[in-house]
Amino acid sequence: MREYSKALSFYEQGLVIQQTTLPSNHPLLATSYSNIGSVYDSMREYTKALSYYEKALEIYQKTLPSNHPLSATSYNNIGLVYYNTKDYSKALSYYERALNIKQRTLPPTHPSIKSVKESIEAVKKKL
Repeated sequence: MREYSKALSFYEQGLVIQQTTLPSNHPLLATSYSNIGSVYDSMREYTKALSYYEKALEIYQKTLPSNHPLSATSYNNIGLVYYNTKDYSKALSYYERALNIKQRTLPPTHPSIKSVKESIEAVKKKL
């Protein structure tokens, strides 16, 4: 269906509610920023996606332990934006940060680790 504008509208409405009821650095806000970034990413609006992913990461860095899986997800999302915009050195840097966290927090056979390793290999081929 790809009803991105509808998804964006619902996520933005939810974000407004959260912004009025939660502290400015609440992790649920970060989740909303990440979801909005994901919609923009799907729409190939990478500048907007990056902005929302960075807001999410900033909140996670302030409120969660440094090795929290949500931070790894944010690093991975930002890496994907840089990959899609052909900024491969930045993509590699963010993918490596994601992998570092995932390797410290997940079992070695976890599919998420394999996925990030594949992303790293793909970006290395572009460098």
